[in-house]
This record gives sequence, C-alpha cells and structure tokens, in this order.
Amino acid sequence: MQSDYYRIEKIIYWIEEHAMAQPRLKDIAEELGISPFHAQRLFKRWAGVTPKQFLQYLTVNFARQLLDESRGVLNVSFDVGLSGPGRLHDQMVSVDAVSPGEYKSQGEGVDTLYGIHDTPFGDCLIALTDRGICWLSFSCNEDSSNMLQQLRVTWEKANIRALHD
Repeated sequence: MQSDYYRIEKIIYWIEEHAMAQPRLKDIAEELGISPFHAQRLFKRWAGVTPKQFLQYLTVNFARQLLDESRGVLNVSFDVGLSGPGRLHDQMVSVDAVSPGEYKSQGEGVDTLYGIHDTPFGDCLIALTDRGICWLSFSCNEDSSNMLQQLRVTWEKANIRALHD
C-alpha cells in the first residue's frame, strides 16, 4: 500500500513535468510500468481524480497564467499543448465554468451568484456561473468579507451578487 502512494507521488511529478506534451493514459501507465486500466484505478484511488482530470487542471492553470500575461487565446491553446482554442474552451469551461475569453476579460458580462456557507473547514464562499462553479474559497479563520473581496478582485468585471438577494 505504501509503495502505491510513492508510485502515485512520482507520477504526479512526472505529469506536471510533461503536462505541455499532454501525455495520454497509455504514456502514464508505461511510466508506472502497469496497464492503463490499473494506472487509472490506482491514480484515482490515491489522488481523488483521474490522470486526465489532473492534467486538465494543470493545463487550465498554465493557460490562466498565460492569459493573465495578455496572450491571445489561439497562442495560449498551442502553448499549453492543445490542438486549438476549442479544446482550451472546453477544458476551461469544465474546470472553471468560464470560457478563456470570459476569464481574460475578468468575467465581463458574466452573471455570478455567490453564497457563504458554514462547513467543517470554516466558512466557504462558492460562486456560480450558469455553467457551474467558478470560485471556491475557505475563510481559514479570516473574516468572510476577505473571501468576497478576493472574488471581486479576480472577477472584477463580472456581475456578482449574493444568491439570496
């Protein structure tokens, strides 16, 4: 069991290092020295997501950084190892519930509802677009208004309102 943990730790670093090449499950399995089926099950059990979902998160995270540098969506798509802007759009909507253009424009014209809820981990602010969750943060013993301020700074041009308004 402990060796499985170390195998997944190693492959997480490997995926991070090779993310821009968009490795397939077959590549990941070969690196682990096991079948693709077993690689998928083992990764999901230890990481909580599939290798594909993890790679999508890494890809979107890097794309956000490039978009923040005012790079164009087409160039960003290729820079993160995707086949084009359609793939970037699909991945960003899947991960962040906003398109690359909406992200780049800081949510201009995007209707965003939020609510703050008590959880075992402290207060949680969750924000939604019509496509799904676009923001999730926890207070970590801070004032909940700080979470809302962070949301408003990140999505400066979005139409943000409380769910219960």
